[in-house]
Amino acid sequence: MSFRIGQGYDVHRLIEGRRLVLGGEVIPFDRGLDGYSDADVLLHAPGDALLGAAGLGDLGSHFPPGDPRWENADSCDLLREIFLKVRDEGFRVVNCDLTLIAEAPKLAPYSSSIRRRLADLLEIEVDAVGLKATTNEKLGWIGRGEGMAATAVVLLKRK
Repeated sequence: MSFRIGQGYDVHRLIEGRRLVLGGEVIPFDRGLDGYSDADVLLHAPGDALLGAAGLGDLGSHFPPGDPRWENADSCDLLREIFLKVRDEGFRVVNCDLTLIAEAPKLAPYSSSIRRRLADLLEIEVDAVGLKATTNEKLGWIGRGEGMAATAVVLLKRK
């Protein structure tokens, strides 16, 4: 039996004039995350974790900024593509645990739907998806509400 652990991190600044997308959910907020795709930190972090666990590089090597194919891309599509690459390498996802670091908005109203979406994308049960949110206690750029970050840990098992 072969297990692999991957850890991912993503960060984007908040800007006016963009919609906020977290975990594939459009969340009412006065600003959105700046990035080449939809900048969904809650899907980019597990994508990086999956790629790392499978030894397949990082998000930027598969979806380079500036490549027109990925401009304004839906991160659900990116995560699904990563999942398929990992599966093709002979792995299945055992579980995924994520943490959003942001001062606002509250994630709780969207938590269930985000967990369901991640479970569907990764072909695992909903109870195998952990999702938490925390603030940065008003410290630093995240604490000032200038951006958001997410961390993710995934466990893969060789089929």
